[in-house]
Amino acid sequence: MNTTHLHAFILAGGRGERFWPLSTYARPKQFTTLFGGTPLIAQAVARLQGLVPEANIAVITSADLVPATREALPNLPPENIVGEPIGRDTTAAVALACGLTRRRDPKGVAMILPADPLIGNVPAFRRVLADAADAVSREPAIATVGIAPTFPATGYGYIECGAPIDAPGTPLRRVRRFVEKPDLETAKRYLETGAFVWNAGIFLWRADVMEAAFRAHAPAWLPLIKRPDDAPALYPTLPKLSIDYAVMEKSDNLIVARGDFGWDDVGSLPALARQFPADAQGNVAIAPAYALDATGNIVAAEGTPRATALLGVSDLIVIHTAKATLVAAKSAAQNLKALVATLPPDLR
Repeated sequence: MNTTHLHAFILAGGRGERFWPLSTYARPKQFTTLFGGTPLIAQAVARLQGLVPEANIAVITSADLVPATREALPNLPPENIVGEPIGRDTTAAVALACGLTRRRDPKGVAMILPADPLIGNVPAFRRVLADAADAVSREPAIATVGIAPTFPATGYGYIECGAPIDAPGTPLRRVRRFVEKPDLETAKRYLETGAFVWNAGIFLWRADVMEAAFRAHAPAWLPLIKRPDDAPALYPTLPKLSIDYAVMEKSDNLIVARGDFGWDDVGSLPALARQFPADAQGNVAIAPAYALDATGNIVAAEGTPRATALLGVSDLIVIHTAKATLVAAKSAAQNLKALVATLPPDLR
């Protein structure tokens, strides 16, 4: 397809509570430089280069994060960093992206991408997006990208793949259904069938097709599509709902492009162990650390040179920042959001 009609919207409104204290309310995970030395949001923009014209790349974030986002992305036009007045989950953000695409380019194909995953094979990632964009430019379908699963994950939603689609390049299939985060035994069964992929939260659609989907399944958000400039007045009237629930799970014209490009959503602190090497005792240290009779621990620091000494402990997460130190059991990491909710506002 003609790439001048490609538009990308990176959703960067999350607060990353399960990554605290590396992620805080004022400076959430998309700004961390722990992975590769540049902010995750900058990496998300950089890997679209050569696929989407820079002028067609936009970021949708919280209004209070617009200045920090502009600082992290100095080469993007300032008007391409759009602030949501209040958080209303991904349905509002997608509707806003649909409205902006519709206004700028009625023939446009838009892609929705999260701000903070890591991608190991960027050329393969671009090829999958290009093939999915080509597919939705040819037929009135909504595409999603499903990640080839590598282990029975219980922290991701899944997509069950249906009939194959005859198309060159990336394998495409009809979507049979979306399924919620499974328990371990269910996840193992999904992996054994070969018919399930992880839901990466990446979607591609033509503006007219997505507008029709909203009209059929989520009409409350149509005013935002019709009048994106009225977002400040419209947002408080909108429900807070995920796009998966509002539109995707109800649509019968979804296709899935299977991606195998080293995706990791680094959604919680244990993910650090997947991205950095471990010593002979299984300790992962992304900061000065000294260990004796200690195994399976994760140590990281950002914004401080503080060292950590570990003695006779196992399976801990120790994170230092200039404002806080976290010590947690790996097994409790999924409950970090509940801990953050109890902290004083200046520490969150």
